[in-house]
Amino acid sequence: MADDPDTDDTLMAIGEFSSLTRISVRMLRHYDEHGVLTPAAVDAATGYRRYRPQQITDAARIRRLRDVGFGVSAIGALLAADGTPAYRRALHMHRRTLVEEADLARTRLRALDRMLDETTEEIAMTTVELTDMPAHTLVCLRGTVADYAAEGELWQRFMPAVQSQGVTPAGPGGCIEHDGEFREADVDESVFLPVAPGTAVDAPLHTVAVPDRRVVVATVTGPYAEAIPRAHEAIAAFLAEHGLSAARDGDDVTTHHFNVYVTDPSTTPEAELVTAVHLPVR
Repeated sequence: MADDPDTDDTLMAIGEFSSLTRISVRMLRHYDEHGVLTPAAVDAATGYRRYRPQQITDAARIRRLRDVGFGVSAIGALLAADGTPAYRRALHMHRRTLVEEADLARTRLRALDRMLDETTEEIAMTTVELTDMPAHTLVCLRGTVADYAAEGELWQRFMPAVQSQGVTPAGPGGCIEHDGEFREADVDESVFLPVAPGTAVDAPLHTVAVPDRRVVVATVTGPYAEAIPRAHEAIAAFLAEHGLSAARDGDDVTTHHFNVYVTDPSTTPEAELVTAVHLPVR
């Protein structure tokens, strides 16, 4: 009997097991309830849980998975898949998720720091004006991207095509937003460069002849994700103050709002990026 691995002499009370595994008693009970780490024995009268020394290894695996962010249900599935390709795939997928979350957290921290540092005078530096734009020509590439932050994917396709076709820009480029609403996914956009009238291009590029139009322009400085919403807020206030309304007309892309990137994002620090947000108005 002394060699029985489940005798009282070899089994550990839950408190001792908790101390050795660095998992709280509360969590050990939680793992038991979900079948992730079942005690070797449970006293029928008292409900006290007792564990084998060999279960310390299992507990260590569970703790490591917990410490990198896996929940109890995922831990159970991962333990069952340990030693298989599916286990490593799950770890890689979770790592990608953590990287994305960390990037988002860093972006939010930078935005919060700027909010803490900015003064009323700096906020008021957004300039808004009503102006008449003369007719001009754009060369464009239109596509759907995952979200507004993915606009760069269009530029990665656009610029090589512009260069291979020998197109000469006549000024800074920008982006036309074709959706009539703010979208959280599947954003329809055109990236563009102004060109000389009569410029001819081949697919996937196309030209747009833009007529004279009246626009409200808000010029803002800072990272696009923060500055562009600020510009739209300023434009909305300007429209209300001056009794203006957007000239948007369905599929007529020349009536859609657009951004002009005054500074080159490839060479300008985020905090110094200048964007002019345009809204055609009646």
